[in-house]
Amino acid sequence: MGLRVQNVSKSFGDKKAVDNLSFAVEEPGVYGLIGTNGAGKTTTIRMILGVMDHDQGKITWNGGPLNRRTVRFGYMPEERGIYPKVRVLDQLEYFGRLRGMSRRDAVASAQRWMERLEVTEYTQMPAEKLSKGNQQKIQLIATVIHDPELIFLDEPFSGLDPINTDVFKRVLGELIDAGKYIVMSSHQMSTVEEYCRDLTILTHGRAVLQGNLRQIKAGYGHTNLSVSCGRDVTAKAEAHGLQLLEKTAEGWEFRIDGDEAAHAFLADLVKDGIYPERYEIREPSLHEIFVEKVGGAE
Repeated sequence: MGLRVQNVSKSFGDKKAVDNLSFAVEEPGVYGLIGTNGAGKTTTIRMILGVMDHDQGKITWNGGPLNRRTVRFGYMPEERGIYPKVRVLDQLEYFGRLRGMSRRDAVASAQRWMERLEVTEYTQMPAEKLSKGNQQKIQLIATVIHDPELIFLDEPFSGLDPINTDVFKRVLGELIDAGKYIVMSSHQMSTVEEYCRDLTILTHGRAVLQGNLRQIKAGYGHTNLSVSCGRDVTAKAEAHGLQLLEKTAEGWEFRIDGDEAAHAFLADLVKDGIYPERYEIREPSLHEIFVEKVGGAE
């Protein structure tokens, strides 16, 4: 049954931060909450966790209340919550014991995770001495140290360099393989597209698109054409009714209305002796869907 959010709303004064929001995370895996700053993602997560009360609606886990007695959950906030002056292992032990672990189990789990994330050399250092990327690794360990069933990751990849991004992605994959329920808020559409099976797009606290990502993209059909070749082909494309979206370093991106126009365009190129190095008809990316939905709701 998993996590269910039903008709939940939250206002701050006359501002509606979350407006009649419903979604369900019924199976293990990653559920995406995406939206611009101020869309209501963090407020939604905080209401689910009980950090903030909701004005109306219902939040349940497996059909009952969601709290620390009914489910082990972990939360990695966007505003990182580690103590800068405290030694790394000491505060990880503290976070583990806050979640009901014995001292021995907390230390053992912290050491396993520190070895996994290659930060064992910082065990006795205060957190403020660590780089931003390594501080985020410590925050991640604090989130999963007690082996939670339900995990909330609020912008987990924000500010990470490519190497640490890959480390976090590997850990996320391991958590998925371990059968965890994960709710991830992110601005990084490529990461959401890579890991999220289902998602909700929020704007001004309202859901403007929800569902299975694969089905959402399939519903749009083949709407985009990427072309790379040594000659400017925009005039020919426009003659076939293709709309230029952008010029990239590799070539051109066009909006198409079905495959037939794209095939006719390719036949015209070949007839004139133009052979593209790349010619790809594809579904829209999540980034493109997001811009369309959020732009239209502004």
